[in-house]
Amino acid sequence: MLNKYARAFFTRVLTPFAALLIRLGVSPDAVTLVGTGGVVAGALVFFPLGEFFWGTIVITLFVFSDLVDGNMARQLGRSSRWGAFLDSTLDRVADSAIFGGLALWYAGRGDSLVLCAMAIFCLASGQVVSYTKARGEAIGLPVAVNGLVERAERLVITLVACGLSGLHAFGVPGVQVLLPIALWVVAIGSTVTLAQRVVTVRRESAEADAIAQGGNGA
Repeated sequence: MLNKYARAFFTRVLTPFAALLIRLGVSPDAVTLVGTGGVVAGALVFFPLGEFFWGTIVITLFVFSDLVDGNMARQLGRSSRWGAFLDSTLDRVADSAIFGGLALWYAGRGDSLVLCAMAIFCLASGQVVSYTKARGEAIGLPVAVNGLVERAERLVITLVACGLSGLHAFGVPGVQVLLPIALWVVAIGSTVTLAQRVVTVRRESAEADAIAQGGNGA
């Protein structure tokens, strides 16, 4: 849901920066790689140590590369299957690092196997949600459904909760509870989204099969 509105807004805001990178000779693929590397470093260095505030700041700075690289490709007229593949693949890497870093925290100093399991579930369910859409499209279906919690929602909910929870280190009381709540929200929302996509693919495939059979019968 957020993709529809936030992506258009930030695309306009980041267009001048994308144009500057092009003038400097930076390629969209380089931006994609650097952005993913920054997200992975921020998540796997800061989160396992419980440094949620600074980890979120680092991740947020680099996560916008997902919008900048596409903007650059469009300005250059170089949108390609390879660029789309690289971007989508590295998105999965970045998401895994974020929830993996949280799982490491809860498995260690965070001392909560339940929340460790929730972080792992968020990681796995997010990957499966993305896979259902990609697989449905690969077999020729539109997968025309706006899921309850897609990638944008997963990132916003998780990172906002992480950043606010990190304020505990600066003496803000009671904020630690926000991250566990966020993990539960993302886990439940991802499950609902997965169900929405599976139902949609089943309906679309049945309709496509019926049309194909009707065409063969004619």
